[in-house]
Amino acid sequence: MTKHGKTQPTSGVTDIILESISDGVFTVDHEWRITSFNRAAEEITGVPRDEAIGRFCWEVFRSNMCEGDCALRRTMKEGRSFVSSSTYIINSEKKRIPINVSTAPLRDESGAILGGVETFRDNTVVEELRRELSGSFRQGDMVSRSPLMKKIFAVLPQVAESDSTVLIEGETGSGKEIMAKALHGLSSRRDKPFVAINCGALPDALLESELFGYKAGAFTNATRDKPGYFSQADGGSILLDELGETSPAFQVKLLRVLEEREFQPLGGVKKERANVRILAATNRDLEALVEQGKFRRDLFYRINIVRLPLPPLRERKEDIPLLVERFIDKMNRLRGKMVRGIEPEALERLMNLDYPGNIRELENIIEHAFILCSQGQIGLQHLPGRLSGASPTATAPKAASSGIRALHRATEEEAIREALERNGYNRLAAARELGMHKSTLFRKLKKLQIELPEIDGRHSNSTPPRVA
Repeated sequence: MTKHGKTQPTSGVTDIILESISDGVFTVDHEWRITSFNRAAEEITGVPRDEAIGRFCWEVFRSNMCEGDCALRRTMKEGRSFVSSSTYIINSEKKRIPINVSTAPLRDESGAILGGVETFRDNTVVEELRRELSGSFRQGDMVSRSPLMKKIFAVLPQVAESDSTVLIEGETGSGKEIMAKALHGLSSRRDKPFVAINCGALPDALLESELFGYKAGAFTNATRDKPGYFSQADGGSILLDELGETSPAFQVKLLRVLEEREFQPLGGVKKERANVRILAATNRDLEALVEQGKFRRDLFYRINIVRLPLPPLRERKEDIPLLVERFIDKMNRLRGKMVRGIEPEALERLMNLDYPGNIRELENIIEHAFILCSQGQIGLQHLPGRLSGASPTATAPKAASSGIRALHRATEEEAIREALERNGYNRLAAARELGMHKSTLFRKLKKLQIELPEIDGRHSNSTPPRVA
């Protein structure tokens, strides 16, 4: 190759080639510090070249391969190439990126190994196609391969574009708010705000002020105007969750907003335009409440223009592996861990549950597993004691009778007790195993009212008694 009649240096040609290909390429020296980093590597990882060069490769890529069977390490140890190892990295936005990796030794002119070179390809599109071909379906943040959900996904785009009021029905924890967000994301209002409020958690007066806002002087301590959720969601969508828990008096005011598309802030004299799409959600049978006189018939028919019934998780168990994978990805990003997946025995145990708490309960179980599992795969030993076969601590609260919040408290308490016992009640060692600071562990011990023996595990080699 020539340039202005002169031979261009080979290194210059190589640089041009490396910058033009779509595969990421980087090299490391014997200390595992990155010595070169091409343009595609920047794009895939989201890490600028000047930040990558000089850093240890595992600091940049945060791959599950870094913890165990590293192809680049094998290449530099054995002096030979390895092709097409599948793994994933965590990019700068903490998103999991599936990649294919090929490695080769980096040699000088005499054949001596200077380090290693790795090429990697972003397989995100391939993975999405594979999931699609395997029968999974996706809408917004919802993923499913269930025939029941497939029917809902099929009509979701048309429902989203209609701008009509939608009633989403489903048990607690079945994903009603996620469905509402998917509707908003598919609609023409997608670039405007999405606001959700739990109507059942607030008394009438507070709910009205939260939704419609108030003017200065409307009540004691109302020193300035405050816009409500209807104003904040202007041009967008508002989700009224647990609508079946509201009083008939509030239902009258909501009906007026739906019919007139106007609302009046507390203490105000002028009505304001409500340019919002209303999405309603409930875990109760509104038709039955209408017959009992507990829900206004005219409001029911006003919100029941399009009805989307969400099936509970026990009726679509084929979605459990997909949801587990999604929750593992989510927790890896939040906790900065490298959990690769779940062992078949543990997944089988999850598939056999009935999930009275639905998807929220499954997510809670995976969060519990992350307390005990920092790498590798989630096994039976990482699941809550009621699932792993271990005998639960006598003082742990009964999660089934106390709801999802009690379940979270119970699983957290159980995980802390087990970690303390495994480490001979050494607080520092238990905190490290749980992936938290020692002071955080102390706060949780106080909050959960866990009593510990007076002798710290660091000062005794004997096995301490179980704390009641």
